[in-house]
Amino acid sequence: MSRVLVAMSGGVDSSVAAALLVEAGHEVVGVTMKTFCYSETPGHGKTCCGLDGITDAKRVAHALGIPHYVFDVEKDFARDVIDDFVSEYARGRTPNPCVRCNGNTKFRDLMARGRALGCDKVASGHYVRVEHATRGSHLRRGLDPAKDQAYFLWGLPASLVPRLLFPVGELTKDEVRARARALGLVTADKPESQEICFVPTGDYRDLLEKRLGTHPALEPGPIVRLDGEVVGRHDGYAGFTVGQRRGLGGGFPEPLFVLEIRPEVRQVVVGTRDDLLQDEVVVAEANWLDEPPAPGDAVHVQLRYRARPVSATVEESDDALRLALAEPTAAITPGQSAVVFDGDRLRGGGRIVRAGTRVGVAGE
Repeated sequence: MSRVLVAMSGGVDSSVAAALLVEAGHEVVGVTMKTFCYSETPGHGKTCCGLDGITDAKRVAHALGIPHYVFDVEKDFARDVIDDFVSEYARGRTPNPCVRCNGNTKFRDLMARGRALGCDKVASGHYVRVEHATRGSHLRRGLDPAKDQAYFLWGLPASLVPRLLFPVGELTKDEVRARARALGLVTADKPESQEICFVPTGDYRDLLEKRLGTHPALEPGPIVRLDGEVVGRHDGYAGFTVGQRRGLGGGFPEPLFVLEIRPEVRQVVVGTRDDLLQDEVVVAEANWLDEPPAPGDAVHVQLRYRARPVSATVEESDDALRLALAEPTAAITPGQSAVVFDGDRLRGGGRIVRAGTRVGVAGE
């Protein structure tokens, strides 16, 4: 058996992950990462990485009879996750901080620190399965489709996959809670955290205002149609994302949605639901956990968490990955992830740079 470092957030999933590893006979070490300082924020203790989370993780570790440590990763987390989050919104894009955290702090940095404690594997409470075989290790979707989190893990270093364990990936959420209750864990009925961990106020614009100060992303600008017609004003393009309907005002003959953000002129471009449909996507910062696809390959790509994967054909795969989608898809959002699957097997993914409509396809 291995000596395993378990990332314990103080939630039920990571608590049960640790418990299952103990039951399996592994030598388990629990770790909670302090990613952000909430000392000046009211209610900070209730956040998923706040004092309550640390306390609950310690209580679970004590109940399981395993050591527990708190790692202060605030500096690295700020560099790799928070700075990127702020920068993306400043560029008019919509980031996914969980992807950045998983690809950097939660697994890469944790593995490096774990080695100092003599651990050769890292585990978490993610709903994803890992398949270890003599020909290599692969990540697969979690068994519970309602909780599957493979979408968030495309950014993991491929070299880490053989050292990862995901004990709850074979369980449903109900089964996880039942197991926690049977063990008498204090986190058994703890509600799931919904907020971004470093935005405890619940409004990411509070963080942007604090970090950006005076910046075009937070200044007023025009809301325009595709033909350039000005139809309204906004208080800062950082408050909008592709596909958004709220906050655009009223009085229009049909519902309007955000189609594009043009930071260089502070414009939020709006249009109809049909205008949201696009069938080509360009992806950068690609990371492959499996063999990279080649031009002409057929793949399945998931463009948002909870979205249904769509069939696509690889058109380019050099500096950027360009995919032709088999069907028009709504609200393809720069900054979000395009994640490539082969069935339930995670191949890799990247960041969406832009989307469009192929010439000769529109209207067919």
